[in-house]
Amino acid sequence: MALGVGAGALVLALLAGMSDRALPGVFAAALALGIAFVWLDFGFAAGFRDLLEGGDGRAVAATLLIPALAALVIIPVGSLDPGHGRFVTPIGLPLLVGAMLFGIGMQLANGCGSGVLVAAGQGSRRMWVALPFFCAGGVLGSLALPMGLALPGLGEADLVGWLGPWGALAATLGLLGMAAAALLRGAWPEKRRLVAASVIAGLAVLMFLASGMPWGITTGLTLWGAKAAMAGGLDLSASSFWTADWAFQALTGPVLANHSSLADLGLLLGAFLAAAARGEARHGVALPLRAAAGAAIGGLLMGVGARLSSGCNVGAFIGGAASGSLHGLVWLGAVIPGCWVGIRLRPLFGMGRR
Repeated sequence: MALGVGAGALVLALLAGMSDRALPGVFAAALALGIAFVWLDFGFAAGFRDLLEGGDGRAVAATLLIPALAALVIIPVGSLDPGHGRFVTPIGLPLLVGAMLFGIGMQLANGCGSGVLVAAGQGSRRMWVALPFFCAGGVLGSLALPMGLALPGLGEADLVGWLGPWGALAATLGLLGMAAAALLRGAWPEKRRLVAASVIAGLAVLMFLASGMPWGITTGLTLWGAKAAMAGGLDLSASSFWTADWAFQALTGPVLANHSSLADLGLLLGAFLAAAARGEARHGVALPLRAAAGAAIGGLLMGVGARLSSGCNVGAFIGGAASGSLHGLVWLGAVIPGCWVGIRLRPLFGMGRR
């Protein structure tokens, strides 16, 4: 516990010397999210297994509440306030393939982007294997993404551009409601899941207000991988992904100056603090070799898939849907068949299909 508090204090001290006044707020929101994920026992990966193996869509349906609540703030503020923005990504082959790869990897690693960081913060050996491979996969995906975006696609499907902010908000809530009804089929999510989703949504809104953009995870992990690659002698500065202004600044600037990177660190540290406070560290759980292989392969697939599809359950699905961009729901639809494949591969790595 003292180690976590000391680490948090050190990060805040370093942030105090940086010019971006949003950084402390981003870090605080991420810490709160890490604590909430642990205390509320909230995750994404198991819900897809419940849906695909048991026909129980309640957990996945409950997660739809997160973008629905977040959209109440993100769509109008991100559309009308010049200091805030939204996530809008083209719909095409990279999105579809990336989401499917991410779904496979999520089931093999037994966690998604947020799940890897939160469980790593709790001391999970599996996730400490998955994490560096996730970062490496993100770098590989960043090199492949420009070629994918050059392929023909449907372009952006931005409800705000079509309907205006208030029409987009109504349409977003309607689409999420219909998706939830299709998943529930007359059932009702557990109260604890609805409470957890509401808390996560509220904290995601705080992250948006602090950062100026919706909450994202995988850009930070890709940056960690890129920084490590550059330190090892790989020059990424000439690749088209990393020549974009924001990416070049992230690559050449301090790792704590990037909002996604800082939020990832805060999420991990928040989970560590919550686990330490509750005496629920996972470092004593053994990791067989087959399970470690699954974590490595899963992490790599998630990293590649996240970069191709511009995010994970948090950035692509929640951030996209809460922004009024249809790519968020398309990502959700594409990740499900990937999860189906990944579930069937789990026994090869010593894991059950449930």
